[in-house]
Amino acid sequence: MDEARDTGDDRREADSAPPPFRAAVDALKAARLRPQVEVEPTPAPKRLAPYSYALEAAVVDGDQDLADGRLVLLHDPAGHDAWRGTFRLVTLVRAELEPEMAADPLLPEVCWSWLTGALQTRGLTYGEPSGTVTRASSHYFGGLSARPAASQIEIRASWTPREGLGGVPDTAAHLASWCDLLAQVAGLPPAVPGDASVVTLPQRRGPQSR
Repeated sequence: MDEARDTGDDRREADSAPPPFRAAVDALKAARLRPQVEVEPTPAPKRLAPYSYALEAAVVDGDQDLADGRLVLLHDPAGHDAWRGTFRLVTLVRAELEPEMAADPLLPEVCWSWLTGALQTRGLTYGEPSGTVTRASSHYFGGLSARPAASQIEIRASWTPREGLGGVPDTAAHLASWCDLLAQVAGLPPAVPGDASVVTLPQRRGPQSR
């Protein structure tokens, strides 16, 4: 990531934020990510925590988005009972699937395992995970009947990254694992060599709305 991914509001907030939050945001900006994932800053929610920073990303193949998502870093210096920590990561990931794959009754459990597996593969420790996996199907009629049926998977999740030296979590590694999740949902092979536990599903290679 580079400085072009930052925004004026985020820079001003980071400048006045506690050192642990500034360090966590700096690590996000410096993270090296797989080239298929395009990441840029986006306005962060202001009511979830005293300090926040947000990124949006898309897995791109030519001019098509295979998957997209948003990752938000929250920080409350006073701590948060529900988080059991001072930092929290919140995410939304979505992609289109072939209808027959979306019909798999085990798909929600598999998708959730992709998230936890992406974190574990990079050796990350975390707590208080929670989230939902939602699948939806669209069927077209009348003037739209020529369009094939479409199915979408959506993962909403949050977790508490364990804090390291200086009370700062390894946000760069968490971002990299999140990008691994995005790529996996998009049907790309794993970025970590030798990860035989990863199972991918073929995805619809159509454009996505962002």
